[in-house]
This record gives sequence, C-alpha cells and structure tokens, in this order.
Amino acid sequence: MDNLKFESLKAPEPVGLYPHARRVGNLLFLSGVGPRERGKKEIPGVELSESGEIVSYNIEEQCRSVFRNVWQILEDAGSSWDRIVDVTVFLTNMADDFPVYNKIYAEYFAENQPCRTTVEVNKLPTPIAIELKVIATIE
Repeated sequence: MDNLKFESLKAPEPVGLYPHARRVGNLLFLSGVGPRERGKKEIPGVELSESGEIVSYNIEEQCRSVFRNVWQILEDAGSSWDRIVDVTVFLTNMADDFPVYNKIYAEYFAENQPCRTTVEVNKLPTPIAIELKVIATIE
C-alpha cells in the first residue's frame, strides 16, 4: 500500500513538521489548510496589530484563499477538486462567519458535494479564522 507524502510548491509553507498531503491507497489526506499564501507574511483578509493580534478580518477573502490552496495541493498531488469526499471545516467564529462561509462553500461545491463537518474552535495555530481538513480520492 502506498504511503507517499506530497509537498506543493504553490501552497503555503507548513507551519510545522508535516506534509501538505499523504497518500494511503487510493485516498489522499490533506493536512489542515489555511488562507496564507506561499512566500508571504501577510494573510489574505487579515489585519494584524503590531503585536500580531487580529484587528479585523474578511471571512470571504479567507475562504476563497483556503479553497484556492486546497485546489493547488490536490492538483500538485495528482488529484482534483471533484475527487474530494470529505471536508472538515474549523471556524473561529461560527455565529458571524458561518453564513458567509456556507454561501461561498456552495459556490465551490455546486457540482461535487462531499461529506462535511463544520466545527467552531477557540483558536487556530496562526491568526486565521478558517482552516480546512480534506480527504480526496486519487488514482
């Protein structure tokens, strides 16, 4: 059985010791993906104070950036958006952000509708408001 790890040259650099994705059999497991962009310190849709605290954020911009990063990792690993079978979404503010996130999610998953779980978390490892954990099939 395959147990290969994948690194994308387009997705943001991991913030710890983990690959962007790992293949096991015909499944591709993505590590948590946020909205950061490769090689940049600024986070799309996030305004930080000098001490690194979130001053304001745009959940729509973060969602689109996260989805773009997931897309890039899938493509680089040899899978694709339409092969996603399961998505776990972590939001830091369910009450305010879920409606916008849910609307954007419906745009991106109009054709492919994977299983989905959305949970609220107190904090994510970097100053972001959304992170996705994805499982897709791969040949």
